[in-house]
Amino acid sequence: DVQLVESGGGSVESGGSLNLSCAISGNTFSTYCMGWFRQAPGKECEGVAVLFTRGGSTFYGNSVKGRLTISQDSVKNTVYLQMNSLKPEDTAVYYCVADSNCDKPEWEYDFWGQGTQVTVS
Repeated sequence: DVQLVESGGGSVESGGSLNLSCAISGNTFSTYCMGWFRQAPGKECEGVAVLFTRGGSTFYGNSVKGRLTISQDSVKNTVYLQMNSLKPEDTAVYYCVADSNCDKPEWEYDFWGQGTQVTVS
């Protein structure tokens, strides 16, 4: 199993920044694909970012390209989501996810964190 614990959410004004962290423990074989997705009240899940941990390739949802950056610190077993130029429409619960299979939407990954709230006003 894999355990994911997010931190770093909060409330910011439009244009502000936040850096979400996802601490990873357990079977790292299952963390070949790390990602973030978000869900706002009354809306469908939206993929935000994916990182292939062994190659470093990254992919982003169209609505966040150029503003959000996913990265990893292998020593700390942590994945980050740096969020810049935040907009009110970025308001959502953000979930860190992991899987050994990248070929599916982030919200279908096997392992999820508890979620962290991001509010932009």
